[in-house]
Amino acid sequence: MSKEEHRLQDTALKITRWVGSPQSIALHTLLFIASFASVGFGILSFDRMLLVLTTVVSLEAIYLSIFIQMTINVQQESLEEVEQDIDEIQEDIDEIQEDVDEIQEDVDEIQEDVGELAEDVEEMTEDEKEDEARKNAQKQTLEHIHGSLQKLLKEVEQLKKQ
Repeated sequence: MSKEEHRLQDTALKITRWVGSPQSIALHTLLFIASFASVGFGILSFDRMLLVLTTVVSLEAIYLSIFIQMTINVQQESLEEVEQDIDEIQEDIDEIQEDVDEIQEDVDEIQEDVGELAEDVEEMTEDEKEDEARKNAQKQTLEHIHGSLQKLLKEVEQLKKQ
């Protein structure tokens, strides 16, 4: 859009905003009162006043409709830009959702791995307990054998002495 078109568009938007303001209502009311008052004070004839007033109001209506259409066009362009932004945001949200789903899958896999590791640790602990019990049993057996051997040695010593 050229600079001149942009300036014209800004002017049209300002006029459209102003026409919808309380100041515009007040000004138009004063102009209509002045038009009819000019007839009452004899400045203009009633026919001439109606001709001028009708012409001015018709021209104003034509320009206002053009300005309003320009405003609608600008708003439409703005809405289309917003729509594109919304579409892009939706695409980003979809991508983020896919990433979240993948992360959830990874978390599920990690939880399964942790569960398996916990089972392995539990099995290792049970194996260690079994090993400890086996070692204690072996130790007791060795102590029993050692005691029996000592008794046997004492008996052999006594037999030698006899």
